[in-house]
Amino acid sequence: MDYIYGHDEIVGRFVMSLIPAYRGVDIVPPMSQTIGVIDDKGNLVAGFLYNNYDRQAGVIEITTAALPGCRWLSRETIRRLYQYPFLQLGCQMVFGHVASDNEQLLRQMDALNYSLIRVPRLLGRDKDATLCLLTREAWEENKFNKRLRHHIVDEPRQEEAA
Repeated sequence: MDYIYGHDEIVGRFVMSLIPAYRGVDIVPPMSQTIGVIDDKGNLVAGFLYNNYDRQAGVIEITTAALPGCRWLSRETIRRLYQYPFLQLGCQMVFGHVASDNEQLLRQMDALNYSLIRVPRLLGRDKDATLCLLTREAWEENKFNKRLRHHIVDEPRQEEAA
């Protein structure tokens, strides 16, 4: 497995093509950053799109998508996924939303220590979504960071918003 950075248009379009609400949208959100996951055959199999960064509040939105059946989720992928918002940007929270009927992804978010809040009709009249909120402190305490904890805690944090 390998990772690509700096190919925001390619990875952004890949992520958007796999999410029903974004299909047919031709423009990657401005000021986006992405990380792509490449399999052993050189194929893009997963992507992370970061946008809606609010520097003053210290929050950023993440949108994630992957090809079904591909093995891309590893400790290294999880580490890279949150290194950008928490360590590079100094964010105090990452957020996103997931269709409430996507039980597998919601279990994964719960394992990462996300707070989950169900919102009726957020994805349409008959489709609920779950807001997924991950504070830096919750990230630092999740079970995947046991080996990395001392590096994460030692990094400087963004100053509190005024």
